[in-house]
Amino acid sequence: MNMMETGGRSGSVDMTHGGGGRAMASLISDLFQRHLANDLLSQGHDATRFEVPAGRLVMSTDGHVISPLFFPGGDIGSLAVHGTLNDVAMAGARPLYLTAGFILEEGFPLRDLERIVMSMAEACRAAGVPIVTGDTKVVEKGKGDGVFITTTGLGVVPDGVDISGDKARPGHAIIVSGTIGDHGVAILSKRENLEFETEIRSDSAALHGLVAGMIDAVPTIAVLRDPTRGGLAATLNEIAQQSKAGMVLDEAAIPMKPDVAAACELLGLDPLYVANEGKLICICAADEADRLLAVMRAHPLGKDAAVVGQVVEDTAAMVQMKTGFGGGRIVDWLAGEQLPRIC
Repeated sequence: MNMMETGGRSGSVDMTHGGGGRAMASLISDLFQRHLANDLLSQGHDATRFEVPAGRLVMSTDGHVISPLFFPGGDIGSLAVHGTLNDVAMAGARPLYLTAGFILEEGFPLRDLERIVMSMAEACRAAGVPIVTGDTKVVEKGKGDGVFITTTGLGVVPDGVDISGDKARPGHAIIVSGTIGDHGVAILSKRENLEFETEIRSDSAALHGLVAGMIDAVPTIAVLRDPTRGGLAATLNEIAQQSKAGMVLDEAAIPMKPDVAAACELLGLDPLYVANEGKLICICAADEADRLLAVMRAHPLGKDAAVVGQVVEDTAAMVQMKTGFGGGRIVDWLAGEQLPRIC
């Protein structure tokens, strides 16, 4: 089977692409290895050998089942790279390597698969972190949903850095790196064919460069977390439980794009619970907040960074918010899921 037809790839995934024969070898060599090429991947073994610098290792695995596969601002390929890089970075680590596993459904267009792999390759090049090994499986038509991707990331934490969700303390400042809700609203608008005056785009991005600058400026950062599923609200509740402390947010201080706020109002969504894929939460000592804000705002991915609240004494570990009307509300865990298959 010639996988490199002039004018672009044609045809679709079939069961032979997962059967271990010539078609599978061609898919791997002509598509995956061609676009994701690097010295470690080219070893061609089931397990890749590599050197690791001294330090504490961090590893994270994430599965990506997003629907739709392509959306304003990204696709499942770039999202799979960004999501795992960010999970590694939130531990204060410098990402080193990625792995990728693909579950392909019989009948999935090879043209779309190549588009996804090319997007992953570009995201890896931009991030400076290669995919060094992977796996491909094919399931019968009707047993999947096009393509699912699992990525694993490996990174190393610099000496002196100790960032963890249980380190938030009363008096600490809560910072977000930018506008919330962009990713979730972009996905929903695509699903529902909604049209707005300006296109709402996902914020999907790799945050490790921003994090490295933050750690250089303030090595004593207490907590970093990317507010993906469940958004700002769920992530802060998780940190509050881990740290056994309360959180108080200031609604007026939380950055949000007007179009995202309007879309959430139209759709009956609470933007505090809407997913982000290129934002982070930072919790630090109050006297370090201004220094961190300056560093974050100097980076393209932190230009809208803001202090949005503080950590407080609270044995119940609750998250609360001062509203724009002068009142208050509890920002609790969601009972279910506002937007399924968001990442």
